[in-house]
Amino acid sequence: MKELRRKTFVTIFFILSAILIVALVFMNVQNYSAKKESIERSLNIIDERRGGKGFKDDQLINPMSEPENGPQGENDFQGENNPQGENGPQDENGPDIDNMMIMDQEVYSVELEDGQIQRVIEHGDFENDFDVEAVAKQIIEDNSPNTEKTGNLFLVDYSFKYKDSSIAISNNESVKHDLIKLLITSLIIFLVVEVVLYLLSVIITRWITKPAEEAFQKQKEFIADASHELKTPLAVIMASSDELESATEEDERKKYIGNIRYESDRMNKLIAGLLDLSKLEEGVSRSTYKEENLSRIVEKTCLVFEGVAFEYSLEIKTDIQEDIKYKCSKEEIEKMISTILDNAIKHSYKDTAVKVNMQKIKNAIEIKITNSGDPIPSGDEEKIFERFYRADKSRNRSENRYGLGLAIARSIARNHGGNIKAYSKDGETTFEITLK
Repeated sequence: MKELRRKTFVTIFFILSAILIVALVFMNVQNYSAKKESIERSLNIIDERRGGKGFKDDQLINPMSEPENGPQGENDFQGENNPQGENGPQDENGPDIDNMMIMDQEVYSVELEDGQIQRVIEHGDFENDFDVEAVAKQIIEDNSPNTEKTGNLFLVDYSFKYKDSSIAISNNESVKHDLIKLLITSLIIFLVVEVVLYLLSVIITRWITKPAEEAFQKQKEFIADASHELKTPLAVIMASSDELESATEEDERKKYIGNIRYESDRMNKLIAGLLDLSKLEEGVSRSTYKEENLSRIVEKTCLVFEGVAFEYSLEIKTDIQEDIKYKCSKEEIEKMISTILDNAIKHSYKDTAVKVNMQKIKNAIEIKITNSGDPIPSGDEEKIFERFYRADKSRNRSENRYGLGLAIARSIARNHGGNIKAYSKDGETTFEITLK
């Protein structure tokens, strides 16, 4: 059982942790890809604009709409009144490179002439210590023209696109900071959620393995109880056999033979009961059931027990609705009703009545068997249906009762799609059978 719990826990914890890891990795990869795509797009915008290719509709740029001298009119960028614009020549395809602003990245243009830096243009309003000229010189020194590098955004401080006459540079410090911050946040989330998942896995493992643990515990109890019940008759049989060998008188021999026969009968009943219970608990095919007159089955069973009730100074009173049809196993229904009637008679006070009531209510059939006697101990209403349960062990042992009858009766009811419950109220104990 410990191995089952361990494997169940490991499986659940592994699956939940894998889902968490995949989610966090996906989030970081998506964010990294978005940042990288944004940097590359910004560099391409600068490069394309400087090459005179104009802008595409989906590029995130914002040409300066208001130069120093105020708003521009429809023809201010190029026309008769302003052929060059406030800040320099205008390209026929759009606003000039000097006034271009990149909204989502810190990007610079560096104009070159014969490999020397002529001018640096900021495409945005940036306040930092990023030394664009020093970076541009390093790029010129380490790379040949027509080189483009984005690099690992977790490690590099800048990305660039180097052409003969210009360099487009992106300062990646803020990007790197955001990526590392998200990564650290993800690790913190991972650790916190892992603790939660650990506790959740423990709870789920207990919930999943609870039925198996209960079944395992019942199996242990069953083996212990069955061994105990078989031990006594076996001991008596063995002792009587030994005595029988040495017995000389006929009366002694008959006594020992009687003991052997009696204990053998007890063992036979116990084994038969265990086999019946095992068969019923495995379930049966309902295809073998036939439509029967349930009213007659119950009424006939009550008639059979009237003689037994009379010996106990009891009376059986019936109130059975006529001609209730039900698809069932006639033998099993008879056994179930017989078991509960026998139990009611054995636990009734003298000069009282055992009442049997049966009626059809909507889509269910309800059978109630009520007796006046000692109530079921509080909290034992479910235990009485367990194997080998006996409220009065000494009395039941003397009557060859092993505590299997009610367990068998409940299994029969459940195999027919119903159930049995028991309760005591106002001096009466009622077994209520519901068949659907």
